[in-house]
Amino acid sequence: MSAAPTIKNLAIVAHVDHGKTTLVDAMFRFAGTFRENQHVAERAMDSNPQERERGITILAKNTSIQYEGTRINIVDTPGHADFGGQVERTLNMADAVLLLVDAFEGPMPQTRFVLRKAFEHKLKAIVMVNKIDRPDERHEEVLNEVFDLFVELGASDEQLEFPVVYGSGRDGWASLDPKDTGGNLKPLFDLILSEVPALDTDPTAPVRFQATTLDHDDFLGRIAVGRVERGTLRVGKRYALAHPDRQKTIAVTPKKLFRYEGLNRVATEEVLCGDIAIVTGIEELGIGDTLCHPDHVEPLPAIAMDEPTISMVFYVNNSPFAGQEGDFVTSRQILARLEKEATRDVALQLAKTDSADAFEVKGRGVMHLSVLIENMRREGFEFAVGKPHVILKEVDGVRCEPYERASIEVPSENAGRIIEYLGRRRGEMIHMDSSGALARLEFKIPARGLIGARTALLTLSQGEAVLSHVFESWEKDGGTIPRRTNGVLVSDRAGDVVAYALDGLQDRGTFFTLVGTSVYGGMIVGENNRDGDLELNVCRAKKLTNMRASGRDENAKITPAKIMSLEESLEYVEDDELLEVTPKNLRLRKRLLDENARKRDKKKTAAV
Repeated sequence: MSAAPTIKNLAIVAHVDHGKTTLVDAMFRFAGTFRENQHVAERAMDSNPQERERGITILAKNTSIQYEGTRINIVDTPGHADFGGQVERTLNMADAVLLLVDAFEGPMPQTRFVLRKAFEHKLKAIVMVNKIDRPDERHEEVLNEVFDLFVELGASDEQLEFPVVYGSGRDGWASLDPKDTGGNLKPLFDLILSEVPALDTDPTAPVRFQATTLDHDDFLGRIAVGRVERGTLRVGKRYALAHPDRQKTIAVTPKKLFRYEGLNRVATEEVLCGDIAIVTGIEELGIGDTLCHPDHVEPLPAIAMDEPTISMVFYVNNSPFAGQEGDFVTSRQILARLEKEATRDVALQLAKTDSADAFEVKGRGVMHLSVLIENMRREGFEFAVGKPHVILKEVDGVRCEPYERASIEVPSENAGRIIEYLGRRRGEMIHMDSSGALARLEFKIPARGLIGARTALLTLSQGEAVLSHVFESWEKDGGTIPRRTNGVLVSDRAGDVVAYALDGLQDRGTFFTLVGTSVYGGMIVGENNRDGDLELNVCRAKKLTNMRASGRDENAKITPAKIMSLEESLEYVEDDELLEVTPKNLRLRKRLLDENARKRDKKKTAAV
């Protein structure tokens, strides 16, 4: 029997846009995973359409690289805190982490988040100071900041002795000396071989495999990805499906096994201990479940997850346009899709409400839930969602809410306005640092204070503010936070938006709808310049009589409509409003479409 190959499992972690996925591309090319003449898109690991559009990693993904007789399994993890559930699960498969830090920006809030998770898993860290070729790089200061962060997060003495490599993932080189630029990635690969520990287990021991990621394939059925922690996993053998929270076990048999080679899944008859396996054909297998030898049922500890911080209610669409644009519109179809998502994404929780046509979904942040909403609308679903709310919980008898650590990069001349704005939203500034023309502000702020803040910060900074945030702690309720100060413009009837009508109403506010758009009574068509809502007729056409100049319509100068993205719409919507989501349109609307019904509801609420 030939000796088992050396297997090293490495998770690449970093803040958003510090270069993880780009570095993996360069590692593929250096190790010869791609042929020289093979065309591969940039950020090859970001295969999800939304990942390519947004320029961020949403789903953690696995790949494998062969280098000098060693099999290196790489997990590319998301940097955005809203997808932290992906990070927590996939770190179970790693033996060490490669922490990427931008040579100018240094450690950011999500750097802190992913590193804390790595330390909780007792993983060793290799630090790569990336983008060292930036003209404004400051690698010495950044390295000191990284060391301070390690100390602050309670790193052990061994973890504090972290190896460092400098380089540029985009240009595909690394070096142990920051002044030695150019070359290739050999210093990084040599560091991985020498510093990443290999799992020391016996391939003949009783098998143990834990599922950390789930997917679904129309041909293969349920797909589970995880690491073989002990023994050898084989096709066709009977195993006991166990979980520490369940007493009963189920006898199951894997129908097919795969391993990663580059970006591809390759079928195999067995997967050795230490390697990452893809198991198909076991519909009962869930995240955190362990496949054990029937005579040695020893489930691995359950995968611990952080609690969700944001909740949103999904409704069956009941607007006058319901069912016109979507293929899946019923409560049964929407519930089945949400249940499927909750199975695959354990950071997402689903709860039923008092209504059979409404479902509460809890997640890590507005972006976490907006990615789900965007996926559903692309799949043909039609539904409505309410305003995102933070989740409150009791801690030692005190009502607490989630607080976030927020970092804002902004031109120095705009810093004062940003500080004032976040101060009004109960934010407490804990750090300010100026580097040239840029200021970096750090705040501790209630999660409520960040809902709707991204758009406001862009407005206050002429579009240049960069906001990132991560969950910090549960703390006492911070009190009232000012929300939207302006009312909305509401259509008082159904019809098509007419240029003549908008021309006469432009002084009332900013419109969200284009000329020719179909609207209905109760649909929000713009933002009022004042507080309070205003009903108006955007469908009024010009009376064609010989008493009026015929050319006035053509001369109407309409201010361009403000078209909001999905995230902007979710942050804009208020408690008495809904966002109607269809494959073709996003429409803001009042929860009660009838004006008289809204007035009665307002009086009733005021009386209470």
